[in-house]
Amino acid sequence: MNHDSAPSATVTALRIRRTETLATLVRKELERMIVSGELKAGDRLNESALADRLGVSRGPIREACRGLEQSRLVEVVVNRGTFVRQISLQDALDIYDVRSALFGVAGEALARRITPSQLALLSDLVERMSRAADDIDAYYPLNVEYHAKLVEFSGNVRLMTTYRSLAQELHLFRRRGLVSEGSMAVSNREHRAILDALAKHDSARAGTLMREHILAGKKRLMNLVEAKAEAAPDPPRRRRRTAAGGSASA
Repeated sequence: MNHDSAPSATVTALRIRRTETLATLVRKELERMIVSGELKAGDRLNESALADRLGVSRGPIREACRGLEQSRLVEVVVNRGTFVRQISLQDALDIYDVRSALFGVAGEALARRITPSQLALLSDLVERMSRAADDIDAYYPLNVEYHAKLVEFSGNVRLMTTYRSLAQELHLFRRRGLVSEGSMAVSNREHRAILDALAKHDSARAGTLMREHILAGKKRLMNLVEAKAEAAPDPPRRRRRTAAGGSASA
């Protein structure tokens, strides 16, 4: 056997497949870091530092970043690098509107097909969120999982793909600091109402409640952003030179 010969097509394919699998794992970890807030909007993704942290070469990091760019979680700035995207308030509000429509469709479909085991899993998440209602660090990932499972269990793969893409983008805006006191308990009461409609296989009510739940989240966000804007101190007033050489308030 000639050990110096070029690798066979099969070996080459296996190497490519292994690299792609590793890149997928790296991408999932980077997505988790973005969702959790470890990587914040505007942060630059340092390939060398990430490779050292994750124990991989820079190749899978680079491949993962290309995937994240396609899903609009990061953006590449020529001659500067790759950065976690920043989205505007209006972008976030538009995403809420689209999510509400998709969530409603998922609710209607899920109510017709939900199984006892799926109900049990969703009920457990609601109970855990209830116990974590005063701890955003514990509540937030449970909330993300609850919404993801509702869409996943609907059985509509195309809807699930679109919804998840939008939800991921919204993580770029929906920071943990944008949570008002008591809002998590209110949101979880809505979760319970949704669960009740699903348990009764009430398709119309489940769809309505799930649409309204997303729009209620949008309203809570708008109210909080407005409250923060009103509470913020006025920016310092600029001063300009007058024609006589003195200064006047702008």
